[in-house]
Amino acid sequence: MNKKILKSIEWGILVCTILLMAIGLVALFSSTQNSDYDEFKKQVMWLGISIPIIIIVICIDYEFFAKISPVIYGISLLMLIGVLFTEPINGATSWFSIGPFTLQPSEFAKIAIVLFLASVLVKLQAKGREEINRIWKLGIAIFTVAVPVLFIIKQPDYGTALAFLSALIFILFTAGIKKRYIIISALIVIIMVPVAYFFILPEHAKTRIDVYLNPDLDPRGSRIQYYSIKTSNWFRRSFRNGII
Repeated sequence: MNKKILKSIEWGILVCTILLMAIGLVALFSSTQNSDYDEFKKQVMWLGISIPIIIIVICIDYEFFAKISPVIYGISLLMLIGVLFTEPINGATSWFSIGPFTLQPSEFAKIAIVLFLASVLVKLQAKGREEINRIWKLGIAIFTVAVPVLFIIKQPDYGTALAFLSALIFILFTAGIKKRYIIISALIVIIMVPVAYFFILPEHAKTRIDVYLNPDLDPRGSRIQYYSIKTSNWFRRSFRNGII
């Protein structure tokens, strides 16, 4: 790894990522004691696989990824379409089952869409930063994200879809979108949140939100991810006892 690559690394982000991984491992280790640390071991395995991949990706010029971003985006769309025809797991068609492992295309799509959207914005703003405020150009940027989001909602995976929309907002803000669009979007979100909760979201999605806001409604963790509750409870006990 040459000096140019070392200088281009965002060390702050890297340090924060390492800290989050460490905190996650500690919390997962604590919350999986009753299950022979199965999920903890799986997480360690995936870290062992992903870290070398991260190092390889860092060593590759980012312009290479920008050039192939349309291909990566297209493959991600095909995966998001293909996963809709798989057998549902916990009521959602979000995973490909490959032997003992499961693959969630929407996680890879996060990277693909951010790369492709960045590439699209560069072309849309070729004549200047203000170009993104043209309605038709802004529409292209939104359409780029809206297509995969619709497939993700179809699974259904509302949490991931919301993450995509949040990423779109922050990227457009960084790209120089005018404040009036941000204000209009915020007003739409404020109006749509209660509408979605009462009239659009299925009962299980509402229950997850209710339990997240008030864990005492479901102390056994039967309606949301068991390990998420265990981890949350571990953090609460740790803060209360002064461990962290």
